[in-house]
Amino acid sequence: MMNKGTTIVGFLLSFIAGAMIMWGIDRGSSSTASATKEASASSVESSRKVNPGAPKVELYVMSQCPYGVQAENAFVDVVQKFGADVDFKVEFIGNSSPTGEFSSLHGPKEVAGDLFQVCAEKYTAKWFEVITCQNKNSKEVDTNGEACGKELGVPTDKISACANGQEGKDLLAASFKRAQDKGVRGSPTIYIAGAQYQGGRKPTDFMKAICGAYTDKKPALCNDIPESPKVNVTLLGDTRCEECDTKRLEGQIRNAVANPVMKTVDFGTDEGKKLYEAIKPAKLPAVIFDKTLDADKDATAAFARGMKPAGDYKVLTAGDWNPICADAEGCKLDECKSTLSCRPEEPNKLEVFVMAQCPFGVKGLDAMQEVLENFKKNNAKLDFVVHYIGDGNAKDGLKSMHGPDEVAEDIREICAIEHFGKDLKFMDYVWCRNKAIKDTNWEACANDKTGVDAAVIKKCSEGDEGKGLLEKSFGVSSGAGIGASPTWLVNGKFKFSGIDAETIKTNVCAHNKLAGCDAKLTGQPPRPAGGQAAPAPGCGG
Repeated sequence: MMNKGTTIVGFLLSFIAGAMIMWGIDRGSSSTASATKEASASSVESSRKVNPGAPKVELYVMSQCPYGVQAENAFVDVVQKFGADVDFKVEFIGNSSPTGEFSSLHGPKEVAGDLFQVCAEKYTAKWFEVITCQNKNSKEVDTNGEACGKELGVPTDKISACANGQEGKDLLAASFKRAQDKGVRGSPTIYIAGAQYQGGRKPTDFMKAICGAYTDKKPALCNDIPESPKVNVTLLGDTRCEECDTKRLEGQIRNAVANPVMKTVDFGTDEGKKLYEAIKPAKLPAVIFDKTLDADKDATAAFARGMKPAGDYKVLTAGDWNPICADAEGCKLDECKSTLSCRPEEPNKLEVFVMAQCPFGVKGLDAMQEVLENFKKNNAKLDFVVHYIGDGNAKDGLKSMHGPDEVAEDIREICAIEHFGKDLKFMDYVWCRNKAIKDTNWEACANDKTGVDAAVIKKCSEGDEGKGLLEKSFGVSSGAGIGASPTWLVNGKFKFSGIDAETIKTNVCAHNKLAGCDAKLTGQPPRPAGGQAAPAPGCGG
């Protein structure tokens, strides 16, 4: 089982289809000057009929995002049953550069898929069937559109011409802009009747929300949706913990539990201490179910992997706060010594916790090149340390979120840190690898240019030394309760998230007086007017 931070992924991300912003994007500059009047209309044209008064449903996705694909597939039954009684649209999330180039989180193939799908939405009433057909192999959305069109009896000549021409670019630029105007960064994000939807992701959940959005007579279908069983949910937090805000969990629980009856309890109360005694050992915040959960089979199945029995309760750990460690003399306990609350403060130190193949971790490490150069040219010393996130041990096997290839790269990088740590020479290897992090030809980055010896890395990474180093690094991350990549730690105490140089520098300088703190580094673009702030993107939780 992964560490506690990664457990959050298990119950909040893997099972709640994209509720968190695990698939958020690093938004770049937007340019829609070339979009035609037709493309920049409030919605893309479609020959699909919509009845007057039908609620508008907007589903914002990235065409290769697995959580977006799950949401689209969940809407199949909804769209079929409501027919013309719902105004359903799919919009896309990505960036348009000032020169008209597109980018999306999963790369050029995703952009190609977006183009085909946005054109299908204009040129055929079966556009959603085309999308869900492509979803059978979402990794090939750049090439499987025409085959899906033939399977569905849809002429694809106009769609393909649109996708390969200026019209498709205009349509996609307009769709990207609609997402940006709403501040949408996560796939999927859903709006029903103009309001962001925060409920469950099952077809019946969507159907109830659509029925609730009707302002006039509802379709007969709304009378036949069964009532979901009530499930008692207690959120146990601790006001002494800055990251134990249980409010952020409420929406996530509603994504998986159709009819939750929620209650919040603080550890500092008599009720909270009694409840903690009943479920310990556990970290906070914790999501606690009683036997009423058994009546909701979908929620039970969704939480099965991350849930642990504790007497009459079933418990999901949603954080890494040990309330015992915050009590008087708590830091003297062995179980508390490695926690952040018990760590000593170390000035002018920056640590980052990453997974080598996490795209957000890659961006964060790449941003460090500008940060380090800024402090170096100002003669400011910053102690920079890299840790890796995963689970297991050298004897029984090491595991990481993105699989064995990621573990192998973790080991090579930790070997580079061990043998080429002076003046952070190992970072030249890391930055070189990050240009093509999944390329198996790692030796191309171990050369005279980087100053890293391939023979040294090979001997370390293929022997016991590298595995032992990675086990130790995993232990540091686990002990600190960190499971999201990238997570940054300033002075051993102050945690933050971010993937751009300005965010990193600002957080370092918030706790240290260093020359170079006044410099303005590359940062995130400003949010569009009315856009909502979103957590920094990352892998894990």
